[in-house]
Order: sequence, then C-alpha cells, then structure tokens
Amino acid sequence: MAVPKRKTGRAVTHARRSANDRCATPARSVCPQCGEVKLPHRVCPSCGYYKSREVLEVE
Repeated sequence: MAVPKRKTGRAVTHARRSANDRCATPARSVCPQCGEVKLPHRVCPSCGYYKSREVLEVE
C-alpha cells in the first residue's frame, strides 16, 4: 500500500481547497430590447424576448 514519504503542508492543502472558492459568478449580458441584465443565451425574464423575437408573453 502506498504511503506518503512526507506530510502535506498546510499551504499546499489550503491552495488545493481554495480552487473551489475561485469559481466565478455566472456571466451576465444586457437584453437589447429592455436593457435588463440577464443570463446569456436565455430568454429575458423581464420582457420575454430572445434574439429579437418575442418568445414569452410577459405582463
């Protein structure tokens, strides 16, 4: 069975674990119809447009 020759230091352990903390927030884009912030490649939740076409009726 493999056994480590040396103890893994605290800095190495924390550097490995910090990779999950660096995950970026999802990208945002601006709707060309209403100017609201929305997720890219999704229907705008405020106006219902996607690629200059009305996909959903939003009151």
